[in-house]
Amino acid sequence: MNNSKMDRALLFVNKFILIAIVLIVTIPLLYVLLGSFLQPSILATKGISFNAEHWTLDGYSRIFNDGSIMRGFLNSMLYAGSFTLVSVGLTILAGYALSVDGLVGKKFFMVFFLFTMFFNGGLVPTYLLVKNLGMINTPWAIILPGAIGVWNIILARTYFKGLPNELKEAAKIDGASDFVIFIKIILPLSKPIIFVLALYAFIGQWNSYFQAMIYLEDRSLYPLQLVLREILIQNEVQPGMIADQLARAEMQRIAEMIKYSSIVISSLPLLIMYPFFQKYFEKGVMVGSLK
Repeated sequence: MNNSKMDRALLFVNKFILIAIVLIVTIPLLYVLLGSFLQPSILATKGISFNAEHWTLDGYSRIFNDGSIMRGFLNSMLYAGSFTLVSVGLTILAGYALSVDGLVGKKFFMVFFLFTMFFNGGLVPTYLLVKNLGMINTPWAIILPGAIGVWNIILARTYFKGLPNELKEAAKIDGASDFVIFIKIILPLSKPIIFVLALYAFIGQWNSYFQAMIYLEDRSLYPLQLVLREILIQNEVQPGMIADQLARAEMQRIAEMIKYSSIVISSLPLLIMYPFFQKYFEKGVMVGSLK
């Protein structure tokens, strides 16, 4: 296929823009990854160095020597995994029900869900509700509140409505019930949207620490993000501190090492998980946006 000069120029511009976007995304990631292994003084004065004498594992050793890191990591995996299962399960059920033609009260439920999307009770009523339900200082306070989102329901509903009705009609003719149709036909065809919702839920919960600050009092229940936040605050040089210059410089050095190392540790599960979800992520988002 012969392209005109204008087509070749557009292709060149598109490639240039894509390369620029890739560099904008990858350079900061590489900088943080390499910076977590470099001495802070070298990173501040010379930038990235590949001299082995300038490399150190002090940042990672300081983090992993604290037993709360591994406990926080396991807590985060528990919270994020449980939250994902609950969120995806409820969202899929609600989205499929709202996609079925002839559902009694479908318009009412849609208006109700959309209303909660724009208006909510706020932080204090939510806290009082969680407290009255007896979930304060329990993992349920992290897993259940916010487990279902209206936008995700709409996304799932749109995906289900895009599936061929002929499949469901043929199954009903063969005597299949709605439950059998959902389990054996709808779910196997819904892997893209399920993986998309799972990725959204896992990432959102993994990066969350505000709920833990509000609802959790026992430090053994803290997620990784909250543990790392406390470590950074403890090693941060506060203005007005009474200390000699050497002590302040050492604290600043430790804080810089921990900062980069903690970013790598907290981001590693997501970076490992995303390549396995990518093909489903692309298909699920595009198909779910057709209607």
